[in-house]
Amino acid sequence: MIHHGNQAAMRKLLSFWKDNSSHYVTGLGHSSIDCCIVTLPRHQTTKKLKSTTGTGQTIQKIPETNYCRFNWSKTYKWVLTITTCFMSVQRLSLTWLANTHCIHRAVLVAIPAGSYSGGQLHVANQFHVKNKPFPNLQWATMSFQLGAAFIPPIFVPLSESWGRMPGYGVGYTTYIICLFPSAFARNFATLVVTRCFGGGAAASTINIIGGSISDFWRGSVARSRPMSLYVFSNVVGVAIGPFVGGSLQRIHIGTSWRWIFYVQIIWAVALIPFFYLILYETRGDVILGKRAKRLRQQTGRPIYTKSELEMPSAWERLKVSTTRPTRMLVTEPVVTFFTLWLSFAWGILFLFFNSVYLTFHENYKWGVFNVGLDELSILVGAFIGVVFNPIQDAMYRQSAKKNTQTDTPGKPIPESRLYTSIPGSLLFASGLFWYGWGSVGHGSVHWIVPTLGIGCTGAGIFSILMAGINFLTDAYERYAASALSATSLGRNIMSGLLPLSSTALFTHLGFGWAGTLLGFIGVALSVVPVVLVLKGPEIRQRSPVMRESTFD
Repeated sequence: MIHHGNQAAMRKLLSFWKDNSSHYVTGLGHSSIDCCIVTLPRHQTTKKLKSTTGTGQTIQKIPETNYCRFNWSKTYKWVLTITTCFMSVQRLSLTWLANTHCIHRAVLVAIPAGSYSGGQLHVANQFHVKNKPFPNLQWATMSFQLGAAFIPPIFVPLSESWGRMPGYGVGYTTYIICLFPSAFARNFATLVVTRCFGGGAAASTINIIGGSISDFWRGSVARSRPMSLYVFSNVVGVAIGPFVGGSLQRIHIGTSWRWIFYVQIIWAVALIPFFYLILYETRGDVILGKRAKRLRQQTGRPIYTKSELEMPSAWERLKVSTTRPTRMLVTEPVVTFFTLWLSFAWGILFLFFNSVYLTFHENYKWGVFNVGLDELSILVGAFIGVVFNPIQDAMYRQSAKKNTQTDTPGKPIPESRLYTSIPGSLLFASGLFWYGWGSVGHGSVHWIVPTLGIGCTGAGIFSILMAGINFLTDAYERYAASALSATSLGRNIMSGLLPLSSTALFTHLGFGWAGTLLGFIGVALSVVPVVLVLKGPEIRQRSPVMRESTFD
């Protein structure tokens, strides 16, 4: 275990408060916003201070301590990053495990979002679900994604005040609880309803991970590699799910679709001690709030953090967190078009897991397990994107030298985050053409051809997601969470709805023309990064939200 506290520093703080002035503000760490303790005179209440902050207070400096999460060792930061990203992988893969081709052929799929499709056929047979003319089995997948779209905007912002660890605890526990009724469901409606809440809990935990990474990696340059790992973990989870679901179906343990959920329960519960021992609170104001509470108990003084005194009510924060993303989605063209771009790419990922089985089963007579293996090619493509990501990081750092704007001189340009996404978006569209036309001929074309098309699309998807998340974080800074919530809403809605069209699309248009249609849409949306690279500074100047959201 890594030692987080510093008892000597705490004793020094206590001595300082006992021996010095009766009221002062002290800085602790890098950020004056969340690393600041306000000590009140004994007769003054927190309510009174809110109306008289700054009156009669003196400022004292105390040496920085290990309490500031920016001061944690780089080793521990990477341990936290890898652990949280592993949480994302296992959650998404278990989700898709419950969504994959088996329900069609039995259950629903991400490992939870993606694994379901590995058992769809068995579910259809047991619960007598008709999948024609409408693909009713997709309701379980769609409910998971819609839960992931609408629940996190309500739940995730509360982690800003309660802390990341309570968020992980509530989200992870809710997710495990929802697995039980899915595993023992006696009808299809139970699967649909419980997967909706399970999807919301899983997505909430995954969204908190992004916030945790930004909590302890200071600055956009330092965050680049951790964020690339976070984006990669999202793609990995969705890609692994169908393979795991197909593997379980091949084993034929009892009712195979139920074992998809049993495995999720066993795996998720077994990881609880692992996460408990490694994870630690990363929210700066929450960490300092605990220190202030300890000081109140030990000294009897009314010591509070600045954030405790200035934090709006939970209801006010909830209103802002739920309305601002929607307002930005409607009024901010950058957020609108980025949402369309990212949503289409993410929706295609989910559409693949429905169309790939159709393609390889019909053309090559492959079973669920072999198709699950082939779907891992999208993971290979995403890994190639990770390998080339340092080139994008280097271009981002170099852009600081070219930045001559009067408001942010010497600071990296947000649009430089999009440089590699332009060829990446074209690679994404090319992969769709490649996959579609490589799937024609009823098996006369070697299977490696459409497989390479899937891998090409995977590399493009990673590039698009990486560029979108980083650009919105840099461009909106203060309101980055709201901008990302808006795109997350769109991504999950699209990934829930788009797969509904996969069977009809590839059946009526044929593999080649279906891929062509999707490819042309991808080409049209690739205009988004081009316009932003060329006109980004002008757009940012015209956007009052962007100007307001920039940190000084």
